[in-house]
Amino acid sequence: MGRWEPGAGGRLREAALNLYLERGFDQTMVNDIAERAGVTARTFFRYFADKREVLFDAAAEMEEKSLAALEGAPATASALELVAAALDAVAGTIGHDRELARIRHTVIMANAELRERELIKLAQMTAALADGLRRRGIGDAEAELAAETGAAVYRVAFRRWADDAGDLDLREAIDQSFAQLRTLTAAD
Repeated sequence: MGRWEPGAGGRLREAALNLYLERGFDQTMVNDIAERAGVTARTFFRYFADKREVLFDAAAEMEEKSLAALEGAPATASALELVAAALDAVAGTIGHDRELARIRHTVIMANAELRERELIKLAQMTAALADGLRRRGIGDAEAELAAETGAAVYRVAFRRWADDAGDLDLREAIDQSFAQLRTLTAAD
């Protein structure tokens, strides 16, 4: 396959994920990924800064879409309703391909450096949500608590969705996790 053919980014992502599963992240080199995708290493670096970014390149898009959803929510929405709107946008970004999410999660969980990177990306997203809430007039403590709560809801919902053998949608998993949270807090 020639370098000029379309879809190089997708081929690189697919090649990288397959190689990470086959060989492990540390044993896979950029040249291996590029060769498997039918492009040069130079082409790889046009799409990704390094081999980790194959796993994390959607973070900026997720943050952008979640903040847009938060900003576009009704003025009367509570802090948690704003966070729920942001998480719904995240689900719309990544929730369309459960198998890709499972593979990505498997690769990340198998490598301590990648787990750390995942936590950093989640912390950055949480901080961005808290800032977005503050811009909407939510106080500091409530903004932090709502954003951190949203991060916990997302992690639980994601695992439930990724592990589900049925047809559970990521948005449904998020909604169910928020419902469980409301039940937990009502019991106190």
